[in-house]
Amino acid sequence: MSDNILQKLFQPSARGKVRWVFVLIILLTIGASLVDVCQYYNKAVDKFGLPLPQTKEINFRLGLDLLGGTHLIYQADVSQIAEKDKSSAVEGVRDVIERRVNVFGVSEPVVQVNRTTAGDYRVIVELAGVKDVSEAIQMIGETPLLEFKEESDQARELTEEETNQLNDFNIAAEKQAEEVLGKVLSGGDFAALAEDYNQDESTKESKGDFGWITAKDNPEIFSMAVGVEAGKTSLDLARTSQGYEIIKVEDKRIKKDPFTDQEEKEVKAAHLLICYEGGEMCENGLNKEDAYAKIKTLKEKATADNFANLVKENSTEPGAGERGGDLGWFGRGAMVKPFEDTVFEQEVGAISYVVETKFGYHLIYKQDERAVEEYKVSHILIRTLSQEDILGPANEWKNTELTGKNLERAVVQFNPNDSSPEVSLEFDNDGAKMFEEITERNVNKPVAIFLDGYPISVPTVNEKISGGKAVISGNFNIQEAKLLAQRLNAGALPVPIHLINQQTVGASLGQESVANSLRAGIIGLILVAIFMVIFYRLPGLLAVFALAIYGALILAIFKLWPVTLTLSGLAGFILSVGMAVDANVLIFERFKEELRSGKPLDSAIEEGFMRAWPSIRDGNVSTLITCFILIQFSTSIIKGFAITLGLGVLISMFSAIVITRNFLRLASGEWLEKRMWLVGVKKI
Repeated sequence: MSDNILQKLFQPSARGKVRWVFVLIILLTIGASLVDVCQYYNKAVDKFGLPLPQTKEINFRLGLDLLGGTHLIYQADVSQIAEKDKSSAVEGVRDVIERRVNVFGVSEPVVQVNRTTAGDYRVIVELAGVKDVSEAIQMIGETPLLEFKEESDQARELTEEETNQLNDFNIAAEKQAEEVLGKVLSGGDFAALAEDYNQDESTKESKGDFGWITAKDNPEIFSMAVGVEAGKTSLDLARTSQGYEIIKVEDKRIKKDPFTDQEEKEVKAAHLLICYEGGEMCENGLNKEDAYAKIKTLKEKATADNFANLVKENSTEPGAGERGGDLGWFGRGAMVKPFEDTVFEQEVGAISYVVETKFGYHLIYKQDERAVEEYKVSHILIRTLSQEDILGPANEWKNTELTGKNLERAVVQFNPNDSSPEVSLEFDNDGAKMFEEITERNVNKPVAIFLDGYPISVPTVNEKISGGKAVISGNFNIQEAKLLAQRLNAGALPVPIHLINQQTVGASLGQESVANSLRAGIIGLILVAIFMVIFYRLPGLLAVFALAIYGALILAIFKLWPVTLTLSGLAGFILSVGMAVDANVLIFERFKEELRSGKPLDSAIEEGFMRAWPSIRDGNVSTLITCFILIQFSTSIIKGFAITLGLGVLISMFSAIVITRNFLRLASGEWLEKRMWLVGVKKI
């Protein structure tokens, strides 16, 4: 008996082989479907407490025209580069920019080199989902400036004459500000007064208009505007770091996302992290299964009252013992996407289900939520003088010969005493020697580490340091330390670049357009399915099932590859669906011809596929050749179309030749031979 079972398993009959292939197709479909709907699957497992494993959440990568973002064009200055080296130098620029934009974690950065007909080299950068153009420009165009400085003995204090000058100027400024305030309160035109008296050069031409600002944009002005009604002016002078301010609040509103037109919100939350080996920045020794089991146990215990204590006792996040997992207030874009999606969807006061990110498993306690307010404010600034205005910038530090050009690499590490993240620096041979000399002459004195002109760490040297290694420590979180290390490792650009065009691209489809496109696609697929069933009956129905499996497979590949989905890429995908249908039409027509010639059902199926294959092969190979040419020689938009079409064609051939064929073989038999009307043939 057992021998008979083993024989059926390992030496199956022809019918048994068909069933085995069918089982493999079903398993492949289940796997692809889990990739496609992973977020919904994980939520269902947690919500209903199902004894099933979680699956990794993978999102589609959306291109610039679907997600919106930033489009930048740079011109490379290769005037000082030999002709034979220009191309490789610009390729080096592209590589450095790619390393820098990867810090953003954007959906799919596109960095391309383009040579114009005039011989100029240009670098095109597309950052989907990045809305802060200034941040993108800063990240791409600037090399972080790392400097090591020692104390300067050149500091001085104001002389008596300079002190009198400072006091006289500020008294006069206060008097002028009071006069202007009097004119404002007596009904004077605020815009005209701002044009005459405002001393802020950045808003002088706009008659003092700041535009719409939030608390994050300008904390001092925003805090003044909180207590002023819309359409009103401040009743008193306010002293800020710049001078005396008089403001008018033109309007107040809740800020909306310019891409979705949805009201922006920010949340206050805390979280508990259990990381596992293989997760980012994790060294706790737990494997993924043990980490998940632990956080599931903590989830059952967690309440709003004991959450902070659970975090302090269990969280693997550095510094969690002090902060209790508190994240403060933050808006969208501040956290990784699975974390962000969860915290903005859950109710205030709720503790989330288990959320997996690249850092590990999280429980999120949402403490509060509020809308982001923004005010339209105009102002009149009467400047005052500070001590620094007279003395110039404080010359507390002087440069040493050691800079970032001597840096070999930077890596993130954790302080063994308090587990706070640090950035470890390793210098080249020249840098190691200079660092040793600097520390030798500054024993028991501070040495400051400056990044982009700002001191980020001011350690005191206890003894001469040899070996060419240093540590930047400070009030970093993990993300900030990682960002700093990545920027330092990115290095300098091989040749200078100049920004010649910038553009913020809105999500051109928008939510309504995407919904309309989806609706149109579904209607089209339904019409195709109806056509196939009416004209080909049972084979047509089986082809519809095969097309559904094709859709699940190709969408899973788009996620796993990953492929950037743009509008043109979606067009390539839809076109490949049409080609998959076309292959089935060729097969079924050949199949019906064989039946009409009097061949048995099984033979007709095999002959139909065999005779249709050359036409399917030739048509699809010619399409694949075209796709290959487009991928090699075209720009990003056309390349996206070619990639999705090429992948779709390959999977459509698998769908037609393997899946549909298996379904027909499985459906064939004596019962079908008695009901030939199901295949559209009256009799054999």
